[in-house]
Amino acid sequence: MPADPVRLDGVWHRYGRGGAPGEANDWALEAIDLHLGPGELVGLLGPSGCGKTTLLRLIAGFERPSRGQVTVQGRQVAGPAVWVPPERRGVGMVFQDYALFPHLDAWQNTCFGLRPRQDRSRAAWLLELLGLAGLEQRYPHELSGGQRQRLALARALAPAPELVLLDEPFSNLDVDVRLRLRSELPGVLSRCGASGLIVTHDPEEALAICDRVAVLKDGRLHQCAAPQELVEHPATAFVGHFVLQRNLLPAQWRNGQVVTPLGAFAPLSGAAASPCPDGAPAEVLLQPDALELTPDPAGTAWVMGREFLGREWLLQVELEQPQAAPFRLRLRLPLERTFQLSERCRLGLRPQQPALLFPQRLPLLPCL
Repeated sequence: MPADPVRLDGVWHRYGRGGAPGEANDWALEAIDLHLGPGELVGLLGPSGCGKTTLLRLIAGFERPSRGQVTVQGRQVAGPAVWVPPERRGVGMVFQDYALFPHLDAWQNTCFGLRPRQDRSRAAWLLELLGLAGLEQRYPHELSGGQRQRLALARALAPAPELVLLDEPFSNLDVDVRLRLRSELPGVLSRCGASGLIVTHDPEEALAICDRVAVLKDGRLHQCAAPQELVEHPATAFVGHFVLQRNLLPAQWRNGQVVTPLGAFAPLSGAAASPCPDGAPAEVLLQPDALELTPDPAGTAWVMGREFLGREWLLQVELEQPQAAPFRLRLRLPLERTFQLSERCRLGLRPQQPALLFPQRLPLLPCL
């Protein structure tokens, strides 16, 4: 059975030496257990500053973990008594800013990582595969953004690595090019016999192309699962809020119902989280279309902004709370609902769909 392209076991990392080990926000990564299977494309998804790029740098060898170990192709490359430098790990890397050599043409960039006597036929094949045939003599500044990104991928794949790390590779591209390249990426990696780990902060991108998605927040791994599993069974409230863009509200479990400032909801059938003890504080996830909206001059919610999405409106709504700060919701409204939507328009809200309940401070489990 082939070895996993990469495996992280109990990896912790922090920058600098300030603060006690248990101090809040001290660790950039905490207790990360993660593996990548042969031929898989796994996404690292989370908000800015959650540790995605740090994790990539630990695998590539640009950083050394404070604790734990990193294994690449069955060989330990980082640990308490082991350190293998980046150039000896056999890992390809595609950077967000491409990192192409401006004084080398496309052919020279592609062949940069090859040994002097190594066969160049793979480089020619990659340029053709990635739609760059005929552009070998052009320099990076003579290529479009999409072509530069393809060239960066060709350079990473030319030495035939079994693992490629991609750090937000499509973030600097326009929408059409980004959609086209991301749809092509899984096929290119498969043709090259490589596995991939891609960093992104775009949930739609991760769900669209990855075999599994690892969701991080504040250096901790909340869930690693197939896209359908993430959508149907989010392990934590954060996963549902960030990945699925659902509304996150304070709640309580009372007498078999989910009680929120918006009213009482039925619990979602087959929910991943178990009901809390009666009256215990919790959090609840609501779909953007889980509420019925009606104009109401006496309503406790009002429209703060709106976006036209073609087939519906996306509303930013603020809800008043007695003796508490107001909070905002994202709600969807079909176009056929034509009542006045001017800003500060008062609304009445009524629950229409079941809710997914999570106990507060749900412990995070290793995602192997």
